Amino acid sequence: MLILSGGISKERLISLDTGIQVAKELKKNGYKVKISEPDNNLEKIIKFFKPNVIFNALHGQFGEDGYIQTILDKLNIPYTHSGAIASSIAMDKEISKKLFIKNKIKTPKFLTFSYDITTYSLIKKINRQLKFPVVVKPLNEGSSVNVYISHNNNLSKILNKLKTYKKVLIEEFIEGREIQVAIMGNKKLGAIELKPKRKFYDYKAKYDLKANTQHIIPVDLPKNKFNQLMGIAYKAHKIIGCRGVTRSDFKFFNGNFYLLELNTQPGMTKLSLVPEIALYKGITFLKLIEWMLKDASKKK
Repeated sequence: MLILSGGISKERLISLDTGIQVAKELKKNGYKVKISEPDNNLEKIIKFFKPNVIFNALHGQFGEDGYIQTILDKLNIPYTHSGAIASSIAMDKEISKKLFIKNKIKTPKFLTFSYDITTYSLIKKINRQLKFPVVVKPLNEGSSVNVYISHNNNLSKILNKLKTYKKVLIEEFIEGREIQVAIMGNKKLGAIELKPKRKFYDYKAKYDLKANTQHIIPVDLPKNKFNQLMGIAYKAHKIIGCRGVTRSDFKFFNGNFYLLELNTQPGMTKLSLVPEIALYKGITFLKLIEWMLKDASKKK
C-alpha cells in the first residue's frame, strides 16, 4: 500500500506527521508500506509503486478538497476517506454551512467578504447581521489555520493578514463548550470535549503539547443531549456524502449544538482526536487504520 502525505498546503507538517504515524503502526505489524509526496508526476508514482490501496494522509488544499481524489478516481485507485465531491463540499465552509442550514442543522450565522467593500462598510454590515466578536477565517483551510477572533478594533489588521485569500468567512463567535464528534462509516463512534487554555481551539491548541489543552472523555452530557449530538454529526456526514472517518466540530451553548465544520480527513497524529475517541471505544490505532483501508477497498 502507498501513503500520500506532505503536500503543499499550510497543513503540510501535520500531514507528514500523520503519514509517519500511520506507516510506523502498519510496518511494525507486518504491512508493506511506502510513503510518497504527491506532485505533478503522481501518475508515475502510482505506476512505480503499483499500490492496491492508498492511505490519503494529506490535509488541506489539494489533499482534502477533492483535487487529489479526482486524480485517484481517474486512475481507478481506491483511497481512504471521502470521495471528490464530498471532500470539496466539506472543505468549502460557505457551501457546507449553506447545506447545514438547508437541512436544519444549527451553525453560527455568517457572511463572506471578498475585499470588495471598505472595512468600515464591512463593520457596519457585521453590526447589522452578526454583532462582534466574530470569527474570521479562510473558506478552505483546516486545522484552524489562519483563524482569528475579531472584536472590531483589530478587524482591519486581520483582513490584511488574510489578503492572500480571495474570500474569507466571517461568522458569529459562539461561546460555550468545544465538542468534537467522530463518525466511522455508518457508526456513531463517539465524542470528546476540549478545554483549551487559549481563547479557542486554534492551531497551537491542537498541535502544541505546551498548549495544555484538556481532553475530556466521556463527554459530560445527559443521555438525550449526547444522542442528539451524535445524530447531528451523523446527519452532516450523510448529507455531504462522506465515507470513511470524519470529525465534526461543535460548540455547545445554551442547550444548543452549533456545527462549526466537518473534517473529511482528520489527523492521525499522537495528539489527534479520532484515534483517541476510537481507543476509548476499544478500537486500537492499528484496527482503526485497518478498517479505513478495508473501507477504501470496497469503493474500487
